[in-house]
Amino acid sequence: MRSVLMVAEKPSLAQAIAKILSKGNCTSRKGLNGACSVHEYTGIFQGQTVHFKMTSVCGHVMSLDFIGKYNNWDKVDPAELFSKAPTEKKEANPKLNMVKFLQVEARGSDCVVLWLDCDKEGENICFEVLDAIQPVMNKGSARSVYRAKFSSITDTDIWNAMNRLGEPNRNEALSVDARQELDLRIGCAFTRFQTKYFQGKYGNLDSSLISFGPCQTPTLGFCVERHDKIQSFKPETYWVIQTKVNHDLRKESPLTLDWNRVRVFDREVGQMFVNLAKTSREAQVELVSKKEKTKQRPQALNTVEMLRVASSALGMGPQHTMQIAERLYTQGYISYPRTETTHYPVNFDLKGTLKQQTNNPFWAEEVKVLLSTGINQPRKGTDAGDHPPITPMCAATEAELGSDSWRLYEYITRHFIATVSQDCKYLQTTIEFSIGTEAFSCSGRTLISPGYTTVMPWQGIPLEESIPVCEHGDTFSVDEIKLIEKQTSPPDYLTEAELITLMEKHGIGTDASIPVHINNICQRNYVTVESGRKLKPTNLGIVLVHGYYKIDAELVLPTIRSAVEKQLNLIAQGKANYQQVLQHALDIFKRKFHYFVDSITNMDELMEVSFSPIAATGKPLSRCGKCHRFMKYIQAKPSRLHCSHCDETYSLPQNGAIKLYKELRCPLDDFELVLWTSGARGKSYPLCPYCFSNPPFRDMKKGMGCNECTHPSCQHSLNSLGIGQCVECDSGVLVLDPTSGPKWRMACNKCNVVVHFFEHAHKVQVAQESCDVCDASLVAVDFNKTRTPLPASETQHTGCVFCDPVFQDLVELKHATIRHSMHRGGGGRRGGRGRGRGRRGNAKKPKDKMAALAAYFV
Repeated sequence: MRSVLMVAEKPSLAQAIAKILSKGNCTSRKGLNGACSVHEYTGIFQGQTVHFKMTSVCGHVMSLDFIGKYNNWDKVDPAELFSKAPTEKKEANPKLNMVKFLQVEARGSDCVVLWLDCDKEGENICFEVLDAIQPVMNKGSARSVYRAKFSSITDTDIWNAMNRLGEPNRNEALSVDARQELDLRIGCAFTRFQTKYFQGKYGNLDSSLISFGPCQTPTLGFCVERHDKIQSFKPETYWVIQTKVNHDLRKESPLTLDWNRVRVFDREVGQMFVNLAKTSREAQVELVSKKEKTKQRPQALNTVEMLRVASSALGMGPQHTMQIAERLYTQGYISYPRTETTHYPVNFDLKGTLKQQTNNPFWAEEVKVLLSTGINQPRKGTDAGDHPPITPMCAATEAELGSDSWRLYEYITRHFIATVSQDCKYLQTTIEFSIGTEAFSCSGRTLISPGYTTVMPWQGIPLEESIPVCEHGDTFSVDEIKLIEKQTSPPDYLTEAELITLMEKHGIGTDASIPVHINNICQRNYVTVESGRKLKPTNLGIVLVHGYYKIDAELVLPTIRSAVEKQLNLIAQGKANYQQVLQHALDIFKRKFHYFVDSITNMDELMEVSFSPIAATGKPLSRCGKCHRFMKYIQAKPSRLHCSHCDETYSLPQNGAIKLYKELRCPLDDFELVLWTSGARGKSYPLCPYCFSNPPFRDMKKGMGCNECTHPSCQHSLNSLGIGQCVECDSGVLVLDPTSGPKWRMACNKCNVVVHFFEHAHKVQVAQESCDVCDASLVAVDFNKTRTPLPASETQHTGCVFCDPVFQDLVELKHATIRHSMHRGGGGRRGGRGRGRGRRGNAKKPKDKMAALAAYFV
C-alpha cells in the first residue's frame, strides 16, 4: 500500500483536517518531538487505497541567521553583514528537532500533501518541509508533491481542497526568502552599530536594544510625525456667531442655528456681522429642503479593517487581535484571518453561512428576516487574489469562546451579516434662515429604514432633537445672538487604528506583519500605548526619528520600503529576479549605512540633550576588580554595571533585582559578587560581573552566573553548590541557593524549576559525599529544634534530597516566576555538578522521587 504524508502548519489544524478527511476514523499518537501529533488512517488517493499520515510543523521549520562567528557583536564590523557575512538556514526551534521529526515520519512515503496556511509565508514553509523530507521519501513517482489550497476548516472547504490539489508556489516562497534576508542584514547592521554606540555612551536610554528595521522605523516615524505636529501647533483664536431662535406660534425649545460663514479670525469683523444680524429681530425661513440619503453597508471584512476596528472599538491591540483570530481560525470558527480581499467569490455560499447564525439570540431575528425577505447583494470590493474575506464558519456562544475571543467573533459575525443587509436610509431636512444680512441654517435626520445598522447599532443614525415643521416665508423670533470666542486645537496622538491605515496606505508591512511592527516599537520603548489605544512616542523614539531625519530622511520615510515591497511582490508574481532584487536593495542600504556611520554625530548631538552620560548615571553598588573603585548600577534597560574610572561596562542578567552579595569577591578577578533575584518565588544566584561578560573557562559561555561556573574550588561555584540533575530539563543542574534561608531552595541553572525544601532549618549545606542510588550530592541539614522531622534529641541529618526517607516530605517542586530562560546554551554538565567525578555524567533520575516532586507542580 502506498503511503501519503500530509503536513499542516499547526498541530490543531492537523488534528482538525485529519478528523474531516478520515470522517473521524483516524488513530493518533505523539511524534518523537512531543509537540506534534501524527494522525493515521486508510483512504482513497487518486483512485488508490493508501495509508495517510497527517502531522504538522509549528510555524516555520527554519530561520535565517548568520553563520556562527558573525553573531559576535564585539568581533564583527556591522558593515560586513551586508555582503561578506554568509547566512544559513537553522532550525527555528532546535528543542523541537522538527527536521528529524519530519524525516522520521516521511521515511518511506510516496507522496506529500502540503496543508500549510495559504499565504506567502505558508508557501515558504512548504519548501522548508520539502527540503527536510524529500531526501528520505520513496523515489520513482512522476509526481510526489501536492499543495492543498483552503481558507477555512470546514468539511466543504477541506474536501474541495483535497479534490483540487495543486503545486506549491516557488516564486512566493522566494519573495519571503528575499524579505527575510533583507530584514536580517539591514536590521542587524544598523541595530548592532547604534546599540553599541549609544548604550556605551548613555546610561538612561531604557531600552535593551536600540533596534532599526526597514518597516519598524517608518512605523515609528508616523508616530513621531504626529507628535511633532502636536508640539509645533500654535493655537489660533477665532470667533463664531451663536444664534438661538424660536417659533412664535409653537411653545418649543429654542433652535440653535449654524452660521453659514462658519467662523472668522478677526474679532472686529465678527462683531460687525453680529451687529448686522441684530438689525432684525426675526429669522426668516428662506428654504426648506428634504433629501433621502443612504448610509452604505460595509464591504466584506479583510485583515486591516479587522485590526482597525479591534483597536478603535474593542480596545484590543493588533498583535493580540491576530493571536485571537488565528485561534478562532484553527478552531474552525472563522475563515483564514490573513487576507487583503474585500470581495466575496462568485461561488461563496452567503446563504449557507448566514443560516448557521439563526439560533444566536443576539442577531437571530435579523438573520431570519434576511433569509425570508432575501439577502442583499454585497458591495463590490477588491479581489486581491489571496483568500476570501473573513467570515464566521460556524455558530458560537460567549460561554465556549471566552471574553476577548467572543468579542472578536461577535464583530466578525455582525460585520458579515451587515454586508448582506440593506443600506441604512434616512431623510435629511435642512432649513435655511436669514437674520438681517446674515445666513444661518440647521439640519436634522429622520430614520427611514435602519438596514444593516440593526445588526451594527453603533453605526446607526443617532436620535436627534426633531427640527420644527415649517415652510418658506415662516418667521422665528431671535432669542439670542452673540459672538463666541474659541481656539483651534492640536491633533491628537495617532491611534493604532490610524497608524494601521497609514501603514496600509504607504505599503509598510503586510496584513500579516503590520501587528508585529507596531508591537516592536512598543516593546523597544519607542512608544507607549495611552488611553484610547493612542501611541505616544517616548523621548528615545523621538530622538531616534529626528536623528534619522538629520542624517538621511529616507531611513525613516516610507518611500524606500514601499518600493522594496513592490519589488518583492514582483518576485512573488514571477516578474522579477530574486537575486537581482535582493542585491539592488542591499546595495542601496549598504551605502546608506556607511553614510549613517560617518554622520552619527548628528544624531549624537540630539542624544546629548536628552540623555545622561553613562558615567553620570546609576548608583554605586559593587567594587571593580581592576581599580577597586565603586562601579555604578544602571537600572535602565539593559541593566548593567559601569566603572567610570576604567571606562568599562559589564552586562548583567535582565528582568530581576540586583544587589551586593555579602561583599564577597570572585577568586579569579577580585570583582565583588552581586546577587540576581527574579522575584519573590523565583530563583536567585550570585555572579561575578567580569566573568558574566568574559567567561573564564572554555566550557562557559557569556551570561553565566556562579551557579554555572566550573571553578574547581570556589565556594560559590556549581562545583560547590550543585546537588543533582534537574528533575525536568536534560541539561540543567539543581544548585543550592545559599541566600534563601529560612525558606531554603535549590534552583535549576538552566530552566525555571525551583525546589523548596527544609523550611525553617538553621543551615543547609552541600556535602562532599554522593548518593549511592542516584549519584546526587548529599545535603547536610541543621533543623530547628521545634520543627525537626527527627527524634527530639536530634537536629542534624545528612542525606539525599531525592532518596532519603527523612527528606521525602520536605521537598516541594515549583516553577520560578520568570517567563523565559535566562541563558542560552549550557555550562553545567548533564546529570552532574562538574566536580571531576566521571560517574556524575551518568547520574540517574530516581523516577519514583521525580513523580512525587511532579505532584507539586504549580
